[in-house]
Amino acid sequence: MEEKPKFKTVQEVVAANEGLPERYLQPHTGDHEDQPLNGPVPEMDIPSIDLSLLLSSSEKGRQELSKLHAALCKWGVVQVMNHGITEYFLDKIYKLTKQFFALPTEEKQKYARDIGNVQGYGSDMILSDDQILDWIDRLFLTTYPEDQQHLKFWPEVPTGFRETLHEYTMKQHAVIEQFFKGMARSLDLEDNVFLEMHGENARMDTRFNMYPPCPRPDMVIGAKPHGDGSAFTLLLPDKDVEGLQFLKDGKWYKAPIVPDTILINVGDLMEIMSNGIYKSPIHRVVTNREKERISVATFCVPSPDKEIQPVEGLVSEARPRLYKTVKKYVELYFDSYQQGLRPIEAALI
Repeated sequence: MEEKPKFKTVQEVVAANEGLPERYLQPHTGDHEDQPLNGPVPEMDIPSIDLSLLLSSSEKGRQELSKLHAALCKWGVVQVMNHGITEYFLDKIYKLTKQFFALPTEEKQKYARDIGNVQGYGSDMILSDDQILDWIDRLFLTTYPEDQQHLKFWPEVPTGFRETLHEYTMKQHAVIEQFFKGMARSLDLEDNVFLEMHGENARMDTRFNMYPPCPRPDMVIGAKPHGDGSAFTLLLPDKDVEGLQFLKDGKWYKAPIVPDTILINVGDLMEIMSNGIYKSPIHRVVTNREKERISVATFCVPSPDKEIQPVEGLVSEARPRLYKTVKKYVELYFDSYQQGLRPIEAALI
């Protein structure tokens, strides 16, 4: 699908002080049970998983695996602690993100993404004239492997941004490998089964998100409901401002804010690899009238040459294969996302 001309970033809309453009207003469905977007919702009861224990053969390790299994079956989401990245370092990422979005527009525009390309700084891709826009600005960068980095989009200001992001990428790489192995063990599979299917040239895309204060949080959404097109996603949520919500059995629940943890949610490709045992949860971000919200998400995307399908050990007569084989899923994903469609439905047998 062709991208339409770019619209202003949300920060530019706010700075212009010309009121709220209609392009951001969610339509009323007319359903009397429809809650306003900013209505109160209960909190999810997701556990904190100790990553350092997942690959231990001790009793504690086994308990941690069973906690992981239960949470990923029920929610598709966990908080991960003891992940080897210090609170000081995570705080540094958070501060640099805040500093980048606080820069003058002309400085940020040096890193503006090109039409038809997701990498760089900007707002939503617009694929149709009637598309309702999300209240979000973002900086999207492929961080791994190095030969896929486009450094022209990596900010030189604030100072230290590039170096810190490179270090964060390497630290996350270790977390990703451990988590893949932990998920395999939790399903009684060989440690490397998911890693091998994911591929050696698997990509990491990091997206720095800014949700400015919004005058109508009851009618404007920060990120529309979607599942992720990744194997899984590592999220550094805002430390102070809620907004992330997950859908379960037709109801929205808010993600808790737990200091010093990384939130990991299953993506569509892990749902396929696990033959539907671990579900890719639908989630959204709601806006806030008074406060801006920052988050940093890293998406783990398989090598483009890799075919993704349910792993053999999870297909049986009792549990037949549920998904087709998919390749280059992410390309299909972006078009579907803006249209509010779920590409994983096309992968069902």
